[in-house]
Amino acid sequence: MSPPRTIHSEPVGKKELRVVLDGAVYRGLVIVGGQSREVVTGTDPAEVRTELKRRAGTAQPGYIGWGGAINRFRQFFPNGMASEGYLDREGSYKREARLTLLAAAPLEAAAAGRSRGDALLRPFQRTNLLFPQEAMRVKDLLLGPLGSRFAEAAARFTLAPTNEGLRAMTDLARTHNAATWPILTYLPFLWDPERHMFLKPEVTRSLAERVGHILADVYQSPPDFATYEALLDLAGAIRRHIAELEPEDGIDVQSFIWVAGGGYKDDDGVYP
Repeated sequence: MSPPRTIHSEPVGKKELRVVLDGAVYRGLVIVGGQSREVVTGTDPAEVRTELKRRAGTAQPGYIGWGGAINRFRQFFPNGMASEGYLDREGSYKREARLTLLAAAPLEAAAAGRSRGDALLRPFQRTNLLFPQEAMRVKDLLLGPLGSRFAEAAARFTLAPTNEGLRAMTDLARTHNAATWPILTYLPFLWDPERHMFLKPEVTRSLAERVGHILADVYQSPPDFATYEALLDLAGAIRRHIAELEPEDGIDVQSFIWVAGGGYKDDDGVYP
């Protein structure tokens, strides 16, 4: 019998994905730090390769799967997203910020360049989603000479998310050292939480690792569009897996990321 032979290899973040022909069987391996783990076998190399990419995240050290992530959420909100405790701590203030934004700067008007940058400041101030330093930078950006242009770029990206649109926002935000994922994704998320998602890097990457999602491997900063596409894919996967928690909208998806991704600590209490 011939020795095992590698027929495909590709890097994904810090991992190597390898398909090996071993006799009549194809084995899909994930290699991290010189250690390999077999995650799939089969007789069709194309199917093994596809399944290997889908399941590569299960080799993460912190992997707990969707069931584990849901259990983590229920540790703090045992009654899911319909409970008063959840609405008080997570749901209500984000929806209030969204209404503030829609009133201050309607999306279509902002995309047409008819909204001033300073009109967007209050929606940013209605939540604690940004770090204090980020909040100071976005204030300088919105109150400065490029504030209205940033508002227009963010609205255009909300209507049509493209690599060019993300780059336009990023270039404007860099003038005030404000080109961070939380700042760039804040307005699109509040304008249209069904299509967009807010990216808080640490907890979002943590959640991606825990459920085995590819965002954990492809994440990049400075911002790039491949990362944002992976973020939207993660948001879609969350919606498919957490129906039992009774999410109402994309704002609940973002809250799930925060809670199950590590934003809540074990001693933070229970909120029924």
